[in-house]
Amino acid sequence: MENSSDAEGGPLYEYSEEYDEVCYKETVAKVGSIAVPLFFSIVVLLSLAGNILVLVILGLYENFRSLTNIFIINLAVSDLMFTLGLPFWSSYFIWGWTFGDAVCKGVNFVFSAGYYSSIVFLMLMTIQRYAAVVHPMSKWEGGKQFAAVPILAWVVSISAAVPAVLLSKVMADPEDPNKLYCEYNSMKATVAVTYEQNIFFLSAFLVIGFCYIRILQTVLNSRARKRHRTIRLIFCIVAVFFIGWAPYNIVIFLQTLTYHQIDPFRECYVTDSLEYADYACRLLAFSHCCLNPVFYVFVSVKFQNYLKMIVQKLFHGQSNTDLHQPRNAPVPCSQGSMY
Repeated sequence: MENSSDAEGGPLYEYSEEYDEVCYKETVAKVGSIAVPLFFSIVVLLSLAGNILVLVILGLYENFRSLTNIFIINLAVSDLMFTLGLPFWSSYFIWGWTFGDAVCKGVNFVFSAGYYSSIVFLMLMTIQRYAAVVHPMSKWEGGKQFAAVPILAWVVSISAAVPAVLLSKVMADPEDPNKLYCEYNSMKATVAVTYEQNIFFLSAFLVIGFCYIRILQTVLNSRARKRHRTIRLIFCIVAVFFIGWAPYNIVIFLQTLTYHQIDPFRECYVTDSLEYADYACRLLAFSHCCLNPVFYVFVSVKFQNYLKMIVQKLFHGQSNTDLHQPRNAPVPCSQGSMY
């Protein structure tokens, strides 16, 4: 199987010796070069506004003794990190790679680190809720004894992202040396990185799934059946993350079957369908970085009140003392975390 790459890494054509058939991808590439940059531009604006707002609200009104707040801060940072790579990908879809080898490696690293850190922090948030509900005597809400947990989470995420730096590079199109692509240096490297993403995602799915099954069992079996607002918030965040990223992981896994020459994944109509599915799933998955703040607004009463105070400050000119008052003022939710 011979390949020629388009601007985002998908092949402009694929040639199968067994089928003696050339699969041209110009139409697929044109669709991607229009739809993807436009969508990414909207996602970048929403993500920057939403996640920066989350950090501002946490910084103004909340303390950092709550492990939940610490995790949410790190999740917002992770989303912002992921967001910073999207403008480069938007440019890539339109003009090819124009930023050099170092930026190529850096953008691939930022993408991977943002992806893995999001998964890690969502797992930690779920495990924390699991411990609080199923094992309420545990000390997971205290921040001091678990201060190293976020650091360890970043170490794991960055370590998982290292292959993206080592295996990616700028390559010229064999048919046109002026066209440059930022890709992994071989199909084997692409497949290996894909499987790493798949395994990481599947592992997180199993851990989070187990935790939520146990949480639901405990809540339903409790006499009071108390509603846990934090559980609902984290469940919404996790659910949207998996709804967004599961189709993407399935599609990139199916694309590796073309490399392994498995029928029918080397036929043109199948590879075309996978390319279009890759675009659609990529847009869905990459939009996750701007969605978390939306759930904070709709689920967290504290966040809603803090947001109202900021809006009132901006449009009604309240005093600075009023703006900072909520840190010590009574709030409708329990103290300790924003949720």
